[in-house]
Amino acid sequence: MLYHAFEMQKSWLAGASALATAGAQVMQHPANPLGYFGGSPQFASALEVFAHAAAPRGKPAFDLYETAVGGQVVPVTEVVEARKPFGQLKHFKHKGTKDAPKLLIVAPMSGHYATLLRGTVERMLPGHDVWITDWRDARNVPLEAGKFDLDDYIDYLIGWMEHIGPDAHMLAVCQPSVPALAAAAIMAADKNKCRPKTLTMMGGPIDTRKAPTAVNQHAMTRPHAWFQENVIATVPAYYPGAGRRVYPGFLQLAGFMSMNLGNHMMSHWSMFKHLVDGDGEEADKTKEFYDEYRSVCDMTAEFYLQTVDVVFQRHALPKGEMLHRGKPVDLNAIEDIALLAIEGERDDISGIGQTKAALTLAKNLPAEQKKYLMAKTVGHYGIFNGRKWREDIAPVVEKWIRSNGG
Repeated sequence: MLYHAFEMQKSWLAGASALATAGAQVMQHPANPLGYFGGSPQFASALEVFAHAAAPRGKPAFDLYETAVGGQVVPVTEVVEARKPFGQLKHFKHKGTKDAPKLLIVAPMSGHYATLLRGTVERMLPGHDVWITDWRDARNVPLEAGKFDLDDYIDYLIGWMEHIGPDAHMLAVCQPSVPALAAAAIMAADKNKCRPKTLTMMGGPIDTRKAPTAVNQHAMTRPHAWFQENVIATVPAYYPGAGRRVYPGFLQLAGFMSMNLGNHMMSHWSMFKHLVDGDGEEADKTKEFYDEYRSVCDMTAEFYLQTVDVVFQRHALPKGEMLHRGKPVDLNAIEDIALLAIEGERDDISGIGQTKAALTLAKNLPAEQKKYLMAKTVGHYGIFNGRKWREDIAPVVEKWIRSNGG
């Protein structure tokens, strides 16, 4: 019923958005004399804001067609190198990738598409051979493809690191810090020649007992059965994944929006004022952000529920109790994978110390192969996108990669 109710609302809003767009265009048309009088500019701007907010969205594109290498602009080719039922390995090829350090960027499976890391990829392209995990929307994966849980996620990462080959580096943003660290430990224990040279974890919930945020408290204060009964839905018949049990992306988005509702309202108020003032460039910046932010996808129920249980409720990894395919995940096996932990001072999703905990847990890793960065005045999304990421954080990541085999 939950999914059907959402689909009905989405259909209604799609129609309302189309009408609002048409109305705004009529009001703003130079040939319409009524557009110059009274509150017409304000009314047209309000219609445009509503139309943008209510419009349906699909999977965005990366749209990264060129980069600068050695002062020269070179074309970028986006290639899918490997495919699995629940994701694909995407490679951004350009003229400078031949001798550049290989870098796998692990995108979160947390309701958004990998394109949320467009700014991360764009910044790392000039000096690196960049690959990214491009996860599929679970509602589009047929039931016959089987399940996908946290163990499968780890297997995907190991398989893709083996596909990329030896001497590659890994960068995990937010949620995948846990499976990426687990994958690194498993590969280290197996003496896998394709284990990463470095692992950078950014705003990840390695140990959510440290400085718990509202997100952490939500997961820790409710019994596991509550999540099964209240946030899991069945994909309707008109999607390829009909019958699959999922945690819908629209629920994840609603949760994040409600956490900072005031900020989102102010952003839309600013968009409205820019439109009224005729400042389309500034309004477009807000639109671009929300085009990405509102593009959401579903997670499989088994992955979501296992993550809640293992990461947020039992804290299995920091306690040394995490299992992969029935075998312990031993962080002490990490002896030569350089670890960089990055946290944002104003991160309201992963609290201070949660990512840094990885450095303490890897007890057999030499101190010189551990590094911590506290990004001042930076929130969760600012860790991997925006000016602070480009100018302050990315140079630290680049230097760490170069100084550890890159």
